[in-house]
Amino acid sequence: MLHACVYATILLGFFGLIFKENLVMKIIAMDVMSTGVIALFVLVAAREGVYTPIVSASPRAAFADPVPQAVILTAIVIGFSIQALMLVGVIKLARDNPTLETREIEKEYRP
Repeated sequence: MLHACVYATILLGFFGLIFKENLVMKIIAMDVMSTGVIALFVLVAAREGVYTPIVSASPRAAFADPVPQAVILTAIVIGFSIQALMLVGVIKLARDNPTLETREIEKEYRP
């Protein structure tokens, strides 16, 4: 059931990215899709019966791999920076155009 919710989140973001006309809504849809992909990665990497890899005097057991956590943290930071960069681009477009609708901006574009 949890897998279905994560896949629905990814598809919701994907369809929002395709069908929304407003640039800010496209950015939000891309963020929703990114959140779904990160949740899918966490869901796949999660395992039961593993312990955190902390050095202690306790007996050895199955330890969790810390690499997926580092990858997820990196993906979150990169996603945030890309979102900020896209918002700066939308702000620059908003200075020149009265609307943020993609079709209207494309109509006024002259190379």
